[in-house]
Amino acid sequence: MALSLDTDAQDLLFHQAHTARAFTDEPVTDEQVEAVYDLIKYAPTAFNISPLRVTVVRSPEAKARLLPHLTEGNRVHTAPAPATAILSADLSFHEKLPTLCPVYPTLAQDLYGDPGVREADARLNASLQIGYFVLGVRAAGLAAGPMSGFDRAGVDKEFFPDGRQRSLVLVNIGRPAETAYRPRQPRLDAAEAVSFL
Repeated sequence: MALSLDTDAQDLLFHQAHTARAFTDEPVTDEQVEAVYDLIKYAPTAFNISPLRVTVVRSPEAKARLLPHLTEGNRVHTAPAPATAILSADLSFHEKLPTLCPVYPTLAQDLYGDPGVREADARLNASLQIGYFVLGVRAAGLAAGPMSGFDRAGVDKEFFPDGRQRSLVLVNIGRPAETAYRPRQPRLDAAEAVSFL
């Protein structure tokens, strides 16, 4: 039997929640981040490849390394945020396939021996997991501020110099401040975005 969330849960995750731009100074703990990951780790990915990697930036030293790579507007939101997650795609995800997809023991060689195929699938599937990550942050009682305005090459060089990961999105995480939210912008109606064949 299919289950559905009650309307309060739907409001929390979808209708009321939106991008947070300011946070209180309450810390985000290891346990909170791990709880978010435990919520989202079952996001669907091709062959269960699970390429998303989460690098949590909290210390002043790590923030000082990250901030120069952000657009000016995003620096303002990120500097005081208690935590910022660098969400990246692991281009070496195939090394974990014997554990993640034991029913297909030759998958790494058969499909993912080509680095181009591997990177394309890593980016696509990690992007799917990123949507789940934002929902997981909200479901765990925190606010999320996802951003794409940053120098990905600079972040990759700074945080992933071995070339195994490619940054995709940054997400500020914490308790929302009183000034966290701007008025919600319009969205397309189903009639404009959905077609039936």
